[in-house]
Amino acid sequence: MTQAKMPRADRSFDPIADHFEKKVYGNLKGDIRLAVLRRDIFSAIDTKSHELGRPLKVLDVGAGLGQLALEIAAMGHEVVINDISANMIAKAKDSAKKLESTTTIRWYICPYQDLKAELVDEKFDVILCHALLEWLAKPWEVMDFFDKMLDKSGLLSLCFYNPASFDYRNLIMGNFNLLDNQNYQADNKKSLTPNHPVAFSEVNYWLADRHYQIKTISGLRVFHDYAPLKRGGHNDPSAVIAMELRYSNQEPFKWLGRYLHILAQR
Repeated sequence: MTQAKMPRADRSFDPIADHFEKKVYGNLKGDIRLAVLRRDIFSAIDTKSHELGRPLKVLDVGAGLGQLALEIAAMGHEVVINDISANMIAKAKDSAKKLESTTTIRWYICPYQDLKAELVDEKFDVILCHALLEWLAKPWEVMDFFDKMLDKSGLLSLCFYNPASFDYRNLIMGNFNLLDNQNYQADNKKSLTPNHPVAFSEVNYWLADRHYQIKTISGLRVFHDYAPLKRGGHNDPSAVIAMELRYSNQEPFKWLGRYLHILAQR
């Protein structure tokens, strides 16, 4: 008898918050990720704030450790940080204690779907949504949330796992069995490889259908993960980050990124 598949559900990292922090941000991979996102986002935020002549209202949905949101709050913008995991929010709050002021930060521990009731009639100039799509049971539904919460000329920073990178890495490693089975299924509860990644073509369709204009597309970790031998410049973390930044928004390299970052505007 075939075992029935469990229905998909939104993923919370509450049980493995320490593991998440170590594996995602406790190494060069995390440094690359943050470097590219900072480059893409902070200049856009500065421009937007200058245009409006005021601090911005920024929502980080599914924020995890909230590093970028905390940095944006330190710039003087009004920030809302949300995550489904109480443990992840606790870690973000610990980091916030290092800021001179946390009065511009509000915290919400809940599924992103509940924020519409918590933040009634609020609109945001910027929404950050990083590494959330691939952990949602119904990722396409988040577009309704963006439409509800984002200001009419607001910026959307959308970062998501790139399934093409899974295929390419396994081609290099010779793991053809995984490609034959198209198997993204994690083999343990601590795995941070998404089970249900969303392709760029699908995300691009959602954005076009909702009349979002894509301003920039970058790849995160366009070569780092594909280098099994750390020779030459790979032994210098600062050089790796510099090269990742250089090639992150160039064709064709950006499409090899383990994650893709889209900055779009309504």
